[in-house]
Amino acid sequence: MHVSFDPWSPAFVADPYPAYAALRATGRAHYFEPTRQWLVPHYSDVSGLLRDRRLGRTYLHRFSHDEFGVTAPPAAHEPFHTLNGHGILDLEAPDHTRIRRLVAKAFTPRRVEALVPTVERLAAGLVDDFVAAGGGDLLSAVAEPLPVAVIAEMLGVPEADRGLLRPWSAAICGMFELNPPEETARAAVRASVEFSAYLRELIAARRADPGTDLISGLIAAHDEEDRLTEQEIISTCVLLLNAGHEATVNATVNGWWMLFRHPEQLASLRGDHGLLPTAVEELLRYDTPVPMFARWVLDDIEIDGTVIPRGSQVALLFASANRDPERFADAETLDLSRRDNPHISFGAGIHYCLGAPLARVEMAASFGELLRKAPGMRLAAEPRWNPGYVIRGLSELRVEI
Repeated sequence: MHVSFDPWSPAFVADPYPAYAALRATGRAHYFEPTRQWLVPHYSDVSGLLRDRRLGRTYLHRFSHDEFGVTAPPAAHEPFHTLNGHGILDLEAPDHTRIRRLVAKAFTPRRVEALVPTVERLAAGLVDDFVAAGGGDLLSAVAEPLPVAVIAEMLGVPEADRGLLRPWSAAICGMFELNPPEETARAAVRASVEFSAYLRELIAARRADPGTDLISGLIAAHDEEDRLTEQEIISTCVLLLNAGHEATVNATVNGWWMLFRHPEQLASLRGDHGLLPTAVEELLRYDTPVPMFARWVLDDIEIDGTVIPRGSQVALLFASANRDPERFADAETLDLSRRDNPHISFGAGIHYCLGAPLARVEMAASFGELLRKAPGMRLAAEPRWNPGYVIRGLSELRVEI
């Protein structure tokens, strides 16, 4: 069974779903020695554990490394861990609560609704250029620049500097893969240092001359209990950039690849653009861009008679849960009209993705523009998958108009 679960195999990355089915068929928790994690493949377990406070993204709010039985990361990796460890994705209460409460103000339904015209304008411009060029790489021409531009505009990053962001982000996100090599760690540390230095300069500029952007808002928090340290502001900005575009880029490109592989569903969508809201949700379910999220076990838990002790790590297999036939009818079928679709691609519980409403707006805008302006768009070359598993996406998607 474990032979089929091989996250370093290109064949597995290209199609991990048979392995997920095998995991679901043979149990609810499987110990995977290569990463020393417990794999959890079922929807009910994944959904429940995301809300279980006996698990956490970190353990350092309760234990030292030694107390938890985990080797501390090498000192040379400290810039990455300082940057990552002060963002809300890797914090627990009370710091998580304090920072998220402040950042959440930028993602209220009213704020996201106000961003719709900006997102649609940016998407229209990118698609117009793409169509005029006769197509090309959908990833680099449309899927990537749209969410990067949106989050950069929210943060107040000058347009001239935006080309720096994705390389830094990609290098940092390399550390989220399973057992990253030292070369990846060095690149992540270098990017962490450079990105942090850039943001310190930008924060200093906003302190001197505040604007209406999110960085200015984070600086201006008036309540003592809400006030962020400079490191927390830096880490929040990096997290918003990374989380604010990496998954959306892959969801967009993976989604189009799935549509090309299911021409009858693509034809239905082209014939009825009113399907777009349910289509976005179904594409997020069917080929989940972030297939796995890890949690530390802070207190012993039990899954179907298997005790998983404190100090363990569980790998919550989002992509497997989203294909679980115990929760989804015809789970292996791509159905763009699916209504009962409580997928967990954005997580659940206190770490539910803050930017989920914005990601939906971005996907609807880019898909809508392409459906309208490139109704005959077709695949030009068989795509290749990036080697990463935790953040899973194509390296490019070349199409013709």
